[in-house]
Amino acid sequence: MTQGRRIVVLRHGETTHNAAGIWQGQLDSPLSERGVQQAYAAGQALAALSPVRVVASDLQRAAITGRAVAEACGVPIDYDERWREIHAGVWQGMSGAEVRAQWPEEQEKLLRGEDFVRGGHGESVADVARRTAEAAEELLAGMGAGETVVVATHGVAGRAVVAELVGLDQGTAWTTLGGLGNCHWAEVTEGRVGWRLVRWNVGPPGIEALDGQAGRA
Repeated sequence: MTQGRRIVVLRHGETTHNAAGIWQGQLDSPLSERGVQQAYAAGQALAALSPVRVVASDLQRAAITGRAVAEACGVPIDYDERWREIHAGVWQGMSGAEVRAQWPEEQEKLLRGEDFVRGGHGESVADVARRTAEAAEELLAGMGAGETVVVATHGVAGRAVVAELVGLDQGTAWTTLGGLGNCHWAEVTEGRVGWRLVRWNVGPPGIEALDGQAGRA
């Protein structure tokens, strides 16, 4: 029997914007000091899974996290903008409180799991799902039997691609899976009849799983 492949979908470490409760989207915010430590810890933990490569979003918070993992595992890393976080339009750079005050109806939609374009001219989850699914398909085409690859990405993007891989409706994924904590990951493995989610929101020992709310994406 051919050994199944595995994809580890890793959210980046904490950023200065995460710590301040600011919507990031595709703003290129840096890791905080704590985030750098988290990335190092994630690399040490994920080395036990023997990945053959790392692929990362080109935004620095994911790129630096991915590089820490690649260095710990002694494997190459590539960068791909399709793994970027959801674009949050005019919400980017605003605090969660500001967004809730100015767009209360949209915030209620988020809580209900409804999908819509964020911040007026950003992306919807469906948009993110399409581009990350395309990136995942390309990634899988280059993976050999039994290989593991780590994808260093973002909270919304990570949940979207996991849902696409396992055939879970995006609305259901949004309301039931919850968010990935900083430097926490999901493991998706290939079985006889497709892909299945075997672990969700797993982190390195000693790192608390902070709630990955969309408002801190």
